[in-house]
Amino acid sequence: MDKHIPRRRFGQHFLTDQAVIAEIVAAIHPLAEDAMVEIGPGLEALTAPLAALLRHLEVIEIDRDIAARLRGAYPPDRVSVHEGDVLEFDFSALPAKLRVVGNLPYNISTPLLFHLARYADRIRDMHFMLQKEVVERMVARPGGADYGRLSVTLQYRFDMELLFGVGPGAFSPPPQVDSAVVRMVPRPRAQLTAASLPALEQVVRRAFAQRRKTLRNSLAGLLAAEDYAALGIAPGLRAQNLAVADFVAIGNYLAEKQRLPPGFD
Repeated sequence: MDKHIPRRRFGQHFLTDQAVIAEIVAAIHPLAEDAMVEIGPGLEALTAPLAALLRHLEVIEIDRDIAARLRGAYPPDRVSVHEGDVLEFDFSALPAKLRVVGNLPYNISTPLLFHLARYADRIRDMHFMLQKEVVERMVARPGGADYGRLSVTLQYRFDMELLFGVGPGAFSPPPQVDSAVVRMVPRPRAQLTAASLPALEQVVRRAFAQRRKTLRNSLAGLLAAEDYAALGIAPGLRAQNLAVADFVAIGNYLAEKQRLPPGFD
């Protein structure tokens, strides 16, 4: 079989370190009956051990050469190959209680996480290799420099944990950044108290648009002094000082007062 040359446009960095691969598989802890999909299987670093443990594995691969290799390597009753762009993939077509795994292309990781959040009701858990800086932003707590829109948006929908870091030497070719493995588990629906998800997302986007601005300035025109008093939130705070629940409260307050600007719903 011809050697595959990594394609820069797909952000291909293939995991090769066997110890890291074993650690990731152990963290996932796949059981034979699990419904699982792997994003970006590449040269089978995770595909091979997962397929050996599962009755059936779904994979999504944009590189047609790799997709063809996978179809030749595994019978369709063991591994189903979906060829195409994962950002356009309809995850509702796969079984519920889905487990999602992958060494994600770093150039699409943030939009992909937002795409997957739409299907959280159907997902049991997700384990991803990502750029370490992105994972640190995902799990950041209020008050820190890494805490921002990505933190709030994902923490509203998922409980997340940085499991372990991975150095560039674990890949071929080595990326220029450190990586990390993150576990994401959808939060129970009873804990999702946003009255309007678009309102929450817009409030978060606007609040973090200029991080140095206080809420009084970043949310000007939406909230007045009496509104901050009713919410119990100081207008002199900056977005990074607010907990996820505070953003939910602001969005719900604006929805209740029917004060949402165009595009919020």
